[in-house]
Amino acid sequence: MASRYWIVSLPVQSSASASASASASASDLWNRLRESVSRNAFDTSLYRFNVPDLRVGTLDSLLALSDDLLKSNAFIEGVSHKIRRQIDELERVSAASQGAALTVDGVPVETYVTRFAWDEGKYPTMSPLKDIVSSIHGLVAKIEDDMKVRAAEYNTVRSQLNAINRKQTGTLAVRDLSDLVKPEDIITTEHLETLLAIVPKYSQKDWLSSYETLASYVVPRSSKKLYEDNEYALYTVTLFKRVADNFKVASREKGFQMREFEYSPEAQDTRKQELQKLVQDQDAMRSSLLQWCYSSYGEVFSAWMHFCAVRVFAESILRYGLPPSFLSAVISPSTKSEKKVRSILEELCGNVQSIYWKSDDDVGVAGLGGEEAYPYVSFTINVV
Repeated sequence: MASRYWIVSLPVQSSASASASASASASDLWNRLRESVSRNAFDTSLYRFNVPDLRVGTLDSLLALSDDLLKSNAFIEGVSHKIRRQIDELERVSAASQGAALTVDGVPVETYVTRFAWDEGKYPTMSPLKDIVSSIHGLVAKIEDDMKVRAAEYNTVRSQLNAINRKQTGTLAVRDLSDLVKPEDIITTEHLETLLAIVPKYSQKDWLSSYETLASYVVPRSSKKLYEDNEYALYTVTLFKRVADNFKVASREKGFQMREFEYSPEAQDTRKQELQKLVQDQDAMRSSLLQWCYSSYGEVFSAWMHFCAVRVFAESILRYGLPPSFLSAVISPSTKSEKKVRSILEELCGNVQSIYWKSDDDVGVAGLGGEEAYPYVSFTINVV
């Protein structure tokens, strides 16, 4: 599928005012364009872009609208790309996903672009152009807001899971110890208790030689190593409860970290259930968000193509005048054929003043919004 298309319009030169004559002239221009492209840029795809007879309004309203068209196009295109990036991200983290093809109104994106048909039910052609643009902008803005809310909810659950995973896979200084400590490792009586010490990996000898002297009433040879990672080792030590606080202070002064821990099978089961629920919630929300993105992408892209039709209509009238008489097309040129296609379009434009649209370097001069300007209407849409 092509990722970039030109939408262009050429003036239909006709001295007759009859619609039949204008239609015949448009067909003749289309045939000439298709013939020239086929002969000189055979690797370029060319399609008619059917723009309906929209309500023109006044010249002032068209000029006012043209100021907003570039901004609105950038906004709609941006939302389209945001949804597409969200789909790509969701597909990457979902191993079971097969990566369904993007569609618009039930057809592939490329098919929709190249066979565009105006939806009169959604956007009545008798409505003022400003109202149509406002309707499209409002629809896309609502979808963008909805996406922000849905994505935020999904990312919240995802962040909670990531935090839990970090606790389970981090160093002993921060990770959850419940899966490392067994019931038999802990001694708790009326007078005795077991503490957990996090000892730097290269200080284990120091710990083993000194822990019995860090406080009185420490049970001799009671320290046992339970686990070791790349940075730390986890040790137990059993002592009388009345000296626990003094032992903790002395341990910290020696560079040993004491971890608070209370073995509770019930709490451990609760944590496992919460983790399982979070995983299920994340999977459900990811699936729901992915389905919503596929559906919303189609809505936004359809709105974007209707917006492009309004744009090419308005710009053609401002460029070529009234009554509306122009041929619009969708072109997907290869990189090496771009210059040749531009030359063909300029030739068919029939504008004898086209030299004034060029700089000395024979390239298009900058137009509104930073786009290059040509003696015919032309703008680019980036699908990806």
